[in-house]
Amino acid sequence: MYKHEQALLKAGYSYIAGCDEVGRGPMAGPLVCAAVILNPAYRIDGLNDSKKLSQTRRAFLYEQIKTHAIAYRVVFIDHAVVDEMNIYKATQLGLLKAITELNHRVDYALIDAMPIPKLDIPKESIIKGDQKSASIAAASILAKVERDQYMGLMASKYPGYGFERNKGYPTKEHKAALIKLGACEIHRKSYRPVADVLKKQLQLEV
Repeated sequence: MYKHEQALLKAGYSYIAGCDEVGRGPMAGPLVCAAVILNPAYRIDGLNDSKKLSQTRRAFLYEQIKTHAIAYRVVFIDHAVVDEMNIYKATQLGLLKAITELNHRVDYALIDAMPIPKLDIPKESIIKGDQKSASIAAASILAKVERDQYMGLMASKYPGYGFERNKGYPTKEHKAALIKLGACEIHRKSYRPVADVLKKQLQLEV
């Protein structure tokens, strides 16, 4: 998992930021992006794609990353911004903000799959980077844990949708609740299942 970072360190780059996002697929809630500069002198074992880790393991690694990383930043992109920009552009914006708001010099950025043309430093986009780069995996863990925590809070605010379980993803349970209850404040209105329900609601109101 550290081969990309080791190669860049040997090439003379000191501060390597791994960047990733969580929440492109959900039909409710924010997109969350993170950037992490790991400390080369402190290797965190067990880093991997956040989706491949148990909740308990993610929580442990989350604290390890926050304790031992040189710098980290987590950015929330609101559902309304996703609707306004589209998810692709919103992801680029979120990753750019996470990197540029690190409050630390970044010599090189390793990004999970997404190109960021506006990022004016050396960078590489890696397909399935959260399974190949420790820094990207660390970013995915921070983003996943904080987004899951947020959706747990939203479950209390908007009961009935099962946000504590589905985290806003279009599960069978979530789709059924959407049809029964209608869309709530944090649903992404540009996503097809939500747009279809809103259209039906509008037709009933006319």
